[in-house]
Amino acid sequence: MGLLDGLWRGRGTDFDSGNAATNAIELTKRHGHVSLTKQGAATGHLRINLSWRMRTSDIGGSQRESLLRHPFRALKPPEVVGHSQSMVNVDLDLGCLYELQDGTKGVVQPLGNYLGDVNAPPYVKLSGDDRFGSASGETMYVNLDHRDEIKRLLVFAYIYDQTPAFDRTHAVVTLYPSNGPRIQIGLDERAPQARSCAVVMIENVKNEIIVRREVKFVYGFQAELDRLYGWGLQWGRGYKSKATR
Repeated sequence: MGLLDGLWRGRGTDFDSGNAATNAIELTKRHGHVSLTKQGAATGHLRINLSWRMRTSDIGGSQRESLLRHPFRALKPPEVVGHSQSMVNVDLDLGCLYELQDGTKGVVQPLGNYLGDVNAPPYVKLSGDDRFGSASGETMYVNLDHRDEIKRLLVFAYIYDQTPAFDRTHAVVTLYPSNGPRIQIGLDERAPQARSCAVVMIENVKNEIIVRREVKFVYGFQAELDRLYGWGLQWGRGYKSKATR
């Protein structure tokens, strides 16, 4: 099966939103993995969200210098002060390389409209493409009721053409299991020229669903992530359709 497998078939689906627990598990270099199985959270829909905002140091210089040059800016609401053209241009995308137990491999991502399917292989679905950096960010769903058919999922983020690099943004990927606390992975490491980042691996290891922090930045796109993790797919240049609101 090729990259065309798992295209969105347009079926309406009601997704679980996950537990509204206020506590969170942060995956770090020192504490880099967690077992969803041991937490009793390896069933239902796992919601994965990518959100980001501009680093304050990149918005018009320091606040003091900005206020000295533009004293009336202090009278403006914070959301107006913080909003600049550079914020609008930031376009982080969420994607997922998948490998199923039967050997099927592919990608779920906005480019090429490979949005996946949550009720059929690859059991991963992207809800849409956030072009404008809204508070909701981008969201993907994994159907863990089919965990026995999943071998590994590599969730990644990448920056579309002609937009700033990762060090211009503060990006966070949050996993919301159907039960238990959410899991957060911050992309805080400075990588000025990086265009893509392998964020987290979700792997079926002897019938145990393990979530492992990766946070590995690369200077290319999906093909370089593919080579890094040995996926073995064939890649071509992709483009987005014209954005509409």
